[in-house]
Amino acid sequence: MEIEEALRRAYEAAAPEVGRGRPAEYIPSLASVDPDQFGMAVASVDGGVHVVGDADTRFSVQSISKVFTLALVVAAEDARIWERVSREPSGGPFNSLLQLDQELGRPRNPFINAGALVVTDRLQSLTGGASVALRDLMREESGRADVDWDPVVAKSELEAGHRTSAMAHLLASYDNLENPVDQVIDQYVTQCALSMTCRELALAGLFLARDGVRADGSRLLSARQTKRINAVMLTCGTYDSAGDFAYRVGLPAKSGVGGGILAVIPDRGVACVWSPALGPSGSSAAGLAALDAFTTYSDWTVF
Repeated sequence: MEIEEALRRAYEAAAPEVGRGRPAEYIPSLASVDPDQFGMAVASVDGGVHVVGDADTRFSVQSISKVFTLALVVAAEDARIWERVSREPSGGPFNSLLQLDQELGRPRNPFINAGALVVTDRLQSLTGGASVALRDLMREESGRADVDWDPVVAKSELEAGHRTSAMAHLLASYDNLENPVDQVIDQYVTQCALSMTCRELALAGLFLARDGVRADGSRLLSARQTKRINAVMLTCGTYDSAGDFAYRVGLPAKSGVGGGILAVIPDRGVACVWSPALGPSGSSAAGLAALDAFTTYSDWTVF
């Protein structure tokens, strides 16, 4: 089935779910986002981009940024980050302090908040400016020089981020941060506040479908490194609902509480869907329905 037809089916499947659920209420600036929005973009490795709905409306990428910060760290020093972060599904909330303490300060994977703080910490050590390194990568891969973080979202998240602060201090108590706690928190919150569209995110993620090759033809990751990042996305990218997501969608993916989900189809392309209302697991309810339909009615799947 052609991509356009599969996108139409995805749009139809998502329609009943749009607005069902709630935006991320614990971040005040996200709580006020209109939940009755939906957009989806599919960028293929051959250069085509197909969109439906509000695919050119910018939104807060939140945890989708974690895929790209991990890629930058792995590109810089290969497997070293795995000495500080595990690669197992969390099986619990993405912001659990209990799990982190029980496991002696070693986060279960790089996509829960504790793991992402460690990755950000390492990127800060490598670059001197983790959020700038991320922003530059996203600008270059999306082809949009105006991609930037939203200072209102960053401020809102920083002011409401008591659990993030507690988690960073707990990591530091286990000697799993290299930089000052406040600096790591600031970089982490800033990168999560990056604002992009579905179209821009789909384009930015294409190196994950091209065995690590960037938009300009240079290589960010080896094919082996890319495979491994995609594998961790499949098993850990949607937190404690990763099993159900893999069952329904069957793609490496990363969700964010801004309502976005980025999904990779190796050797084919990248899909990004956005709708702000979240289901019980913290992922977009309409986005999950759309990706379920898209992989059902197309051959864009890893299975």
